[in-house]
Amino acid sequence: MMKEKTRARRSRSDLSALDDSSAPLYTIGQVAALLGIQPAALRRIDEQAIVTPGRSQSGQRRYSRDEVERLREVIELTEEGVTLAGVRKVLALRQRVNDLEVELADLREERAHDGGPETVSRS
Repeated sequence: MMKEKTRARRSRSDLSALDDSSAPLYTIGQVAALLGIQPAALRRIDEQAIVTPGRSQSGQRRYSRDEVERLREVIELTEEGVTLAGVRKVLALRQRVNDLEVELADLREERAHDGGPETVSRS
């Protein structure tokens, strides 16, 4: 009975990773097949530090759903003629814009709670 409870508890905790979009679950072969590219292309993207997957205990690359989505963006940009160096810059700029949008939303919310004007002036 104790083994069954332990096994059930372990299987529930193991399955929680399936809901986590940042959990490194997919092998390089699976991702390559999913995206329709060669594993060598994924290795190059990793070597260029554009999308760097996690590693298993044995050192194999493991990609999360978030990383697969980033790889889709990389592929789309490269198909449009952007170099990998350019892709790195585009992704960094997109991240910066996202960060600034979050910061702006936080400031607006803070002002709304403080009773101040809802707009944030540009400096």
